[in-house]
Amino acid sequence: MMFKRLLLLLLFSFSLALSAQEDLFARGYFSDGQFEKALISYKKLHSKNKKNSNYFFKIVEIEKLLERYTDAETRLLEALQEKEDPELLVELGHNYQLQKDSINAKKYYTQAIATLDDNPNNAYRVGRAFETHSLLDQAIITYNKAMALKSSVNYNMQLARIYGEQGEVEKMFSSYIDFVQDNTSYLNTIKRNVSEFISEDTNNKNNVYLRKILLKKTQESQDLMWNEMLSWLFIQQKDYNKAFIQEKAIYKRKLTSLRRMIELALIVENQKQYEDAIKIFNFIIENTQEIGTKLSAHLKVLEIKTKIAHPENYAEIDLIYNTIFDTYGKTPQTLDLQISYAHFLAFYLDDQDKAISLLKNTLKYNLYKSELAKAKLELGDILVLQEKFNQALIYYTQIERNLKNSTLAQDARFRIAKASYYKGDFKWAESQLKILKSSTSQLTANDALDLKLLISDNRAEDSLQVALTKYAKADLLAFQNKNDAAILVLDSILKDHKTEVIIPQALLKQALLFDKRQDYLSAKANYLRIINDFKDSILLDNALYNLAELSVTHLTDSENAQKLYEELLFNHPDSIYAVDARKKFRALRGDTLN
Repeated sequence: MMFKRLLLLLLFSFSLALSAQEDLFARGYFSDGQFEKALISYKKLHSKNKKNSNYFFKIVEIEKLLERYTDAETRLLEALQEKEDPELLVELGHNYQLQKDSINAKKYYTQAIATLDDNPNNAYRVGRAFETHSLLDQAIITYNKAMALKSSVNYNMQLARIYGEQGEVEKMFSSYIDFVQDNTSYLNTIKRNVSEFISEDTNNKNNVYLRKILLKKTQESQDLMWNEMLSWLFIQQKDYNKAFIQEKAIYKRKLTSLRRMIELALIVENQKQYEDAIKIFNFIIENTQEIGTKLSAHLKVLEIKTKIAHPENYAEIDLIYNTIFDTYGKTPQTLDLQISYAHFLAFYLDDQDKAISLLKNTLKYNLYKSELAKAKLELGDILVLQEKFNQALIYYTQIERNLKNSTLAQDARFRIAKASYYKGDFKWAESQLKILKSSTSQLTANDALDLKLLISDNRAEDSLQVALTKYAKADLLAFQNKNDAAILVLDSILKDHKTEVIIPQALLKQALLFDKRQDYLSAKANYLRIINDFKDSILLDNALYNLAELSVTHLTDSENAQKLYEELLFNHPDSIYAVDARKKFRALRGDTLN
């Protein structure tokens, strides 16, 4: 008995293996365009497994491709006599349409759609069959009829996809919105789909369509999802003030979490829309009850104000810091604000002694090693500012030893290398940078690689390292916020070392400093010199991207920016700027799709 069972099992397994192999052959023949062989294989498969409708429909498809319309018609009519299947009706109609028999084609399409009267659930299969043959108008009728007959079904996702294929963007948006109204878990999916049809241009007709639909929804419904969608749309358009208005409306209705508002503020800050960012962070300060959130928002406001301030504004910023300390004290809770204030004192008010005293006091707190490390990093930076490199190295080394393999430790090692580079110890700096090339922090790894290449390229070319020593001095002056002095040192490199490898680097560094002091034409001249005279430089993509950005933001020359982005994409597809350049190029070109 056991032997018989085993024999049956083996025979069954063998049969399955043969069937799977035949199926593989059939698909291979079909994909290679060998339709006669595919037809024979699928007929064999179908004869062995009548219940597998896929084989049946594949036979019909091949017969149509071979223009054996009579064979297909006979096969479909026989199948319809066995069972009333609406997909068969669509296939039969399509078979007539291929023969240019529109009357019979329409007859069977109508019959297929009519099956919904008795069973609206047929809509998915019928609609899909129409879509398979690109009969989109019939598919639309099918899905709409099903929803009219049965309110619990929702085919708006299918309709949206079809409208998108037809270029009916407004109808597509309406269908997506109607779908997500009943299926809120799909909100992010809908956003992704919609984002392919809108741009950063607020006047783009697709943006206008979507905005109109969403505004109507906010008027008809109290559901905050529509405000969230509007906020999302405004963010895509970089219309952050309008996004802020929507987020305020959401918060005032919910009165729970400021998480969305914080996310918006960080996005706006990252996009360098500083005035709008300050407004949003101030709203957070005024409305949060959490001290930690309030202090973090204060810190953001002060950092942004410092970034955009002129020297005449420094006294006001100093007053704000001290007002906060009067309110909350100088305690471990305000550590990040104290570190920020120390940086402001040292780098902007030129009061390094007060900054160092403040930071040394924070080291007395009972803090985690990572918190202490942040204070020590700033201490080291201020000592570098004073050119007390050896003292700075003590603090950086402590961090590296106490927090081995952490991001902070890697940051400290990079600063050790940078301090050594500033004081002219290029060999030691290069040895540290070699280790950091594989840093887990991508930013640190990139910075380390850039500095290593600068040092190694120039050490190889100039054994006395005269130009490199000058460049390191200019780099230090820039770190010390002595930008005018740094520009003069870079000028001397450009005059005295005309043929050396450091020239493109000096031009790029100087251009960035010109940009800082808003001398945009001088910055442009430097970028153009790199582009025109140093076509083999590894900094060419930097120059192209930076000049494109400058052209858009300060020189009102979008046409030139578009050409520069295009050149970067065409000649430097592996550049770290390629992704951003592609997006910005397409936006300037006026593409509908992102």
